[in-house]
Amino acid sequence: MSNHPLQSLEWGEFRKKTAVKVIREGNFQMTIHQIPHLPWSVGYIPKGDLPNKEFINKLRKIGKENNCIFIQLEPNILATNNKPRITNLGLVPAAHPLFTKYTFVLDLTKSEDELLKAMHQKTRYNIRVSEKHGVKIIEDNSDKAFKEYLKLTEETTKRQNFHAHTQKYHKLMWETLRPKTNDQKLKTDSLIAHLLLAKYKNETLAAWILFVYKDTLYYPYGASSEKHRETMASNLMMWEAIKFGKKLGLKKFDMWGALGPNPDPKDPWYGFHKFKQGYGGDLVEFVGSYDFVINPFLYNLYRLTDKIRWFFLRTR
Repeated sequence: MSNHPLQSLEWGEFRKKTAVKVIREGNFQMTIHQIPHLPWSVGYIPKGDLPNKEFINKLRKIGKENNCIFIQLEPNILATNNKPRITNLGLVPAAHPLFTKYTFVLDLTKSEDELLKAMHQKTRYNIRVSEKHGVKIIEDNSDKAFKEYLKLTEETTKRQNFHAHTQKYHKLMWETLRPKTNDQKLKTDSLIAHLLLAKYKNETLAAWILFVYKDTLYYPYGASSEKHRETMASNLMMWEAIKFGKKLGLKKFDMWGALGPNPDPKDPWYGFHKFKQGYGGDLVEFVGSYDFVINPFLYNLYRLTDKIRWFFLRTR
């Protein structure tokens, strides 16, 4: 079983609550997504193991049983020497990848001094600016704190004009993954979410949800306010998140996505990329996203309608 949160039992329990069918078989977890108003569905295996022929044969059987047009696989496997093993299985590059091919990974076994030295000079400066302003980063897993997170998430998605999960999705995720007791915070064999807030003069300027799973800290969800941008609250938040991971004895910090080695400054995600890059992590590349096609005719039709749908979403 892959050591990624999206292959954990807890994530599967959460996805069941969102009315998605979850199939766990052998060493993988798969979700089945029904296409609205149609008898067909799409399968998805995020961050699983590297597939082989036996695995693909199993997927074909499951796909046919669940009326899947195709199954998308996004293996949690680094690109080094693994690409040929993927392409030899008859998979095609995904029509619409959900995960980025790259992410930044920070080594949490380094000392705080080593980590600070490896950061970009501007990043270190912004952390000090935030500290001088008196911004405080706290872990707060209360219902009140989560409401602030939801409010800031809505504000952030409107400001930056990107599509995010619904409030219901976030609520079910938090209800399933939040720490149940203080003791549970130290158990890393199950997926646990933690909520960090950046406070300034009794206002919440940023709210992040971090995942702790196995030996790794993850940063899947973050939101911020337009107010008091001069305080650089998000810069301090990232540094405190790093220290939080170290305190728990974790080995790595996966920043949950990045652009490639030569990012386009015009890319809408360029700001996020540069922000994460400033902390000195390694840019790692995964094998990518692939579709295992079960119904070729419907798959081509699906790709065409998906292109049209995304065109309209972007123009809106």
